[in-house]
Amino acid sequence: MSWAWLHKFGSPKWFFYWSYAWARPLFVSGLLVLVVGLIWGLAFAPEDYQQGNSVRIIYLHVPAAMLAQSCYLALGIAGLVGLVWRIKTAAIFINAMAPIGAVMAFIALVTGAIWGKTAWGAWWVWDARLTSMLVLFLLYMGIIALQNSLEEVALADKSAAVISLVGLINLPIIKYSVVWWNTLHQGATFTLTDKPAMPASMWLPLLVAVIGFYVLVVGLVLWRMQSDILWRERRTSWVKQEVTKHGVY
Repeated sequence: MSWAWLHKFGSPKWFFYWSYAWARPLFVSGLLVLVVGLIWGLAFAPEDYQQGNSVRIIYLHVPAAMLAQSCYLALGIAGLVGLVWRIKTAAIFINAMAPIGAVMAFIALVTGAIWGKTAWGAWWVWDARLTSMLVLFLLYMGIIALQNSLEEVALADKSAAVISLVGLINLPIIKYSVVWWNTLHQGATFTLTDKPAMPASMWLPLLVAVIGFYVLVVGLVLWRMQSDILWRERRTSWVKQEVTKHGVY
C-alpha cells in the first residue's frame, strides 16, 4: 500500500493551497445546516411526554458531546501520525483542533448541567459519564496549555501528540460508562446500528444539527490550520510571496 498521499498531505504548503478552497464553503454550509437543525429542533419539534420542553436542549447538548469525543479521537490519530511518521501537518492539526474540541466539551458540560438540573434536581453529580466528560475537557486544556507554555515548538508538538494519544483511553470510558456502571445519565440518544428510540419528528432535526456541527467544525479547523501554517512557515519564500500578493498574515 502506498503512503504517498499521506506525505502529500504532510506538506504544509500543499495542504495550505488544497484547503484554501474548502474552508469557507464548509464553514458556511455547516453553519446554515446547523441553524436549520437548531431552529427545527428548538421551535418545531414536539416536546417530550415526560420532560416536556426541557428536552429541547438535546439539540445542542448531544451534537456538542459527540463533537467533543470525535475531535479528541481525531487528535489521538493525528498524535500517532505525528509521532510515527513525523508528518508536520499532524502537529498543526492538533494545534488547530484542540481549542475547538475544548469548546465543544465545555458546551456539553454546561448544557448537561442545565439539563441535569431539570431532570435530576442538581446541577452536578459525580456520575461516571459526567466525570469522564470533565476529564476530557481537562485533557483538552492540558494540550492547549502545553502548546502555549513551551517555547520550543518541536517539544510542544511532541508533548501535545503524546497526551492526545494517551488520552484516547478516556473515550471508551465516556461511551460505555452508562453500561459499565449504574449511572443517572441516560444511554445513547441514537446509534448507527440501532433504531432511534425517539420519533422521527425529534431525531431528524437532531441529525441535521449533528451534521451541521461536524461540517462547521471541519471548516473551522481548516481555517485555523491555514493560519498556523502561515505562522510556522513565515520565513519561507512561498509565504512571503503570499504576504506580498494578498496581504495575508
